[in-house]
Amino acid sequence: MSQGLPAAGSVLQRNIAAPGNHSQPQSPEDDDRKVRRREKNRVAAQRSRKKQTQKADKLHEEYECLEQENTVLRREIGKLTEELKHLSEVLKEHEKMCPLLLCPMNFVPVLRPDPVAGCLPR
Repeated sequence: MSQGLPAAGSVLQRNIAAPGNHSQPQSPEDDDRKVRRREKNRVAAQRSRKKQTQKADKLHEEYECLEQENTVLRREIGKLTEELKHLSEVLKEHEKMCPLLLCPMNFVPVLRPDPVAGCLPR
């Protein structure tokens, strides 16, 4: 790069050669329009960032609620699993001594009004 000229294809070179980029000084109206456009763009960008932040905050809150709900449901699953184990053991012990299951006649289809009543103590 000799004599301080920008290299061909550089940002400075493209800006100089860009259409509409005249070397004439801009009028005060053009300057005002540019300032208003930049301000409007700055405000729009702030609004966009704020909206994006609010959306991220809302998603984070939803995530935390779902995590809490997940924890509660996992505890409930644990409790229900323990209850299932306990009731299965109780049933297994009951089956060992249940008169309805021990009596061979119970395997013959016979109409009974209340088969559970035979297991209850009298």
